[in-house]
Amino acid sequence: MTARADATSPTSPPALIVGLDCITGLQTARILWQRGVPVIGIASERGHFSTRSRATRRVVYAPTSGEPLMDRLRAIGPQLRERAVLFPCTDAAVATIARGRDELRRWFHVPLADEETVLQLLDKARFEAWAADRGYPIPRTIVLKSRADALRAGAALQFPAVVKPGIKSAQWQSFTKAKVLEAPDPDALLEIYDIYSPHAESLTAQEWIVGPESELYSCNAYFDVNARPLATFVARKLRQWPPRTGTSCLGEEVRNDIVLETTQRLFSEAGFHGLAYLEMKRDIRTGRHYVIEPNVGRPTGRSAIAEAGGVELIMTAYCDAIGTDLPPERTQKYGDAKWMYLRNDALSAFHYWRAGDLTVRAWRKSLRGRKVDAVWSRHDPMPFVADLAASAAKLARVARRDTGPSRPLKAPAEGAGAR
Repeated sequence: MTARADATSPTSPPALIVGLDCITGLQTARILWQRGVPVIGIASERGHFSTRSRATRRVVYAPTSGEPLMDRLRAIGPQLRERAVLFPCTDAAVATIARGRDELRRWFHVPLADEETVLQLLDKARFEAWAADRGYPIPRTIVLKSRADALRAGAALQFPAVVKPGIKSAQWQSFTKAKVLEAPDPDALLEIYDIYSPHAESLTAQEWIVGPESELYSCNAYFDVNARPLATFVARKLRQWPPRTGTSCLGEEVRNDIVLETTQRLFSEAGFHGLAYLEMKRDIRTGRHYVIEPNVGRPTGRSAIAEAGGVELIMTAYCDAIGTDLPPERTQKYGDAKWMYLRNDALSAFHYWRAGDLTVRAWRKSLRGRKVDAVWSRHDPMPFVADLAASAAKLARVARRDTGPSRPLKAPAEGAGAR
């Protein structure tokens, strides 16, 4: 057996973060940088606060999906002294890298399953059919490929329902930042279909599972080439922004063996290799857990809570990819680690305070304990400063607009929707 290199030595292979211009990319870059790994970032948005991070040695501005991304990776690869580990941080980047995996292995370590396996799990419509066939508890779901499907779903589903794209493509994300869309009734479902269907290959409509945000559990994990789990970490949401259908802004680690066992069994059965995430929700009426969705091939917004809780999730993926010894800290001890995005959590807390569902004292209490922030870091403060400045500028623009001279109301442009 050959000796393995020290993953944190000065000659450690670099990590290439595809999608640095998002919170997931920023967190992943910081975790690797703090453990001595050289980091290169690819970002499509110039001026994004994440690109101000000192965690990266170099930032390349280029598209982060599709053939333009492949062209840039083909250009970067031969320039590297040794193969870098690829960390895609968006679904569109994962899909692109899965399609080009075999070619990219000339220059990169690609800890990712084959394209068919990835798309089976990445595409919400395909995944839900696959999981239901194997007996996993899935909320009642109808794939919307035509307006007739939307009408059929309106008659068949119980409402409210949620609508989401099969894959969050670059086209979808350029049209809306919404993770999912809530349809309170059949008419709203049809309206959502008419507005959003041109921006997705397919949509899925799924019945709402009754329960607050704190009943949304998740497991972040990494599976090796034999689909064996090498690291796992279970957490739950406490708040999200926007409420009900947004993304987490405060979460905490928690023990939930149903979520853990379902995650391990599902991805192993799928033969998956790479970073994986499964979200489940417990129905407060029955106590039953339902599979909401997976995310595959990339870190997630809350994956950094694993490191805060003592589980080296990202480093497990990195070390396994380059063939060095795995970090010993891979078993969750179920402490009190929390993850938050302070800016968005303040907005969420204000919403619930105005509704009479949260007091200032309860909000402050919810923030206690060991935690990692999505953007703030005392070792790397500039992304937080840039994010704060961008938010202040946006508020100033809104204030000027609201206090400016009145204008006649105009109908929204065709195809306009929540962004």
